[in-house]
Amino acid sequence: MRRSLIMGNWKMNGSREDGQKLAQALADGLGNVQQEVAVCVPFVYLSDIRSVLAASPIALGAQNVADQASGAYTGEVSAAMLSEVGCKYALVGHSERRSYYGDTNESVAKRFCQALSKGVVPVLCVGETLEEREQDRTFQVVDEQLDAVIAAAGIEAFETAVIAYEPVWAIGTGKVATDEQAQEVHKYIRQRIADRNPVIAEKVQILYGGSVKPDNAKGLFAMPDIDGGLVGGASLDAKGFLQICHSV
Repeated sequence: MRRSLIMGNWKMNGSREDGQKLAQALADGLGNVQQEVAVCVPFVYLSDIRSVLAASPIALGAQNVADQASGAYTGEVSAAMLSEVGCKYALVGHSERRSYYGDTNESVAKRFCQALSKGVVPVLCVGETLEEREQDRTFQVVDEQLDAVIAAAGIEAFETAVIAYEPVWAIGTGKVATDEQAQEVHKYIRQRIADRNPVIAEKVQILYGGSVKPDNAKGLFAMPDIDGGLVGGASLDAKGFLQICHSV
């Protein structure tokens, strides 16, 4: 039985004090939950938030990871650095990185491999734009994004990785895929993994990301192939994020 994972992505929001208060509120309010919970924090606040969450089951994640191990790569943060400050997870290939900063399927695959090499769990983000969905290319786009990582890391890498399906047209727009639309793509992703290794397919956590909120989380998380959520804006509100955590 797969364990659910609820992951908050704070993106580039908040001050140091805001982050500490939010993390403390989550730690105080989480209570006994069966699912895993994590927050992906801006690089500069990772150590601060680690201290706040030290006695909490909430795991720490980064929003990106470098595609190189070390060297003259100004502005990048390596997987080794993330591991050293206590990161369990790192997002790779988030749609905003692909859209705004030129991440390609190939560079995302390198980031994925770098995370794995240092024991950081990569959370591979995949998903289509509105134009691609309207052109009926959703599955093609997801295939290309998945296949680049499988070619670089091997299917076995998904024993220690997470996948997040995030329809780009639903991120930060207030739109959300219906429960059935999300389940259709999650099922497809799981089958693509199963075609190569059915055992891994049954184990891998596949999250939904795209305007997850307290009022739609329960229906999404009830779908058989949706194992939790990658939560954006709603993760900045402690009360709302905790409601989502308890929707599983």
